[in-house]
Amino acid sequence: MSTIDIDAVKNYLLGLQDRICDELAAEDGAGSFHEDAWDREGGGGGRTRVLAGGDVLEQGGVNFSHVHGDSLPAAASERRPELAGRSFQALGVSLVIHPWNPYVPTSHANVRFFVAEKPGEDPVWWFGGGFDLTPFYPFHEDVLHWHRTARSACAPWGEDVYPAYKQWCDDYFYLKHREETRGVGGLFFDDLNAWDFDTTFAFLKSVGDSYIPAYRPIVAARKATPYGERERDFQLYRRGRYVEFNLVYDRGTLFGLQSGGRTESILMSLPPLVRWQYDWRPDPGTPEAALYEGYLHPRDWLGEAGE
Repeated sequence: MSTIDIDAVKNYLLGLQDRICDELAAEDGAGSFHEDAWDREGGGGGRTRVLAGGDVLEQGGVNFSHVHGDSLPAAASERRPELAGRSFQALGVSLVIHPWNPYVPTSHANVRFFVAEKPGEDPVWWFGGGFDLTPFYPFHEDVLHWHRTARSACAPWGEDVYPAYKQWCDDYFYLKHREETRGVGGLFFDDLNAWDFDTTFAFLKSVGDSYIPAYRPIVAARKATPYGERERDFQLYRRGRYVEFNLVYDRGTLFGLQSGGRTESILMSLPPLVRWQYDWRPDPGTPEAALYEGYLHPRDWLGEAGE
């Protein structure tokens, strides 16, 4: 059984943050990420990086955090009562990218490690994470590329891994009050310790390293697509769903706020501009209706393509 190596996880996550910021800034071509280092009262801290007002990215945040404490927040201890009375460490990189162009999807990724310890007992640990895509004017080939990359990231760990974590993503990023998915999914996993530490850590790295190959080609292909006020208005309306999910359902948001994390960093996932409109519905036969009809419910994207 391999030994837990928190320093290795931390070094990987810091490097991943660096690489993702470099890649996205290069694709933007004009903006750069500005770093805000912070300390958490009670233990730990992080570094938040935000690119705002670029040529391609209206706002993108890539956050690293490493927090620790003597007891768990309610969001964690209520879900896992056996962790009560244990100290904890939580490390992760979380990012959300909101482009200007409505033809470029919003994307989210997160990779994280958690360990809870108590003297005289074995540590309880797990990895979690994934990535998901939220298009406004979707292109089918982009969705297939996204899921092909996700499947490739999982392939060395077995043929059943991608379908299971794809399904988990569809279930997790579902807005029950809207009866629709947040987007077209991807991967989601949590509480993962089915393999030994080294094997599970290698899986996490495969997922984290796959985000840029999954997302950057889509940004490059769509960032110059012409759009007008109609498309921008629809993008801002659909961003409202993103806000609703993050504030109502997202576990990471709850954990961060309840553990005394830095509010600005936790809520960096929210878009800079958004709008709501009472009981709005797309007109039949419009590009906006195509999103609702073809993309906001779970689908076997690769199976339908015969792959």
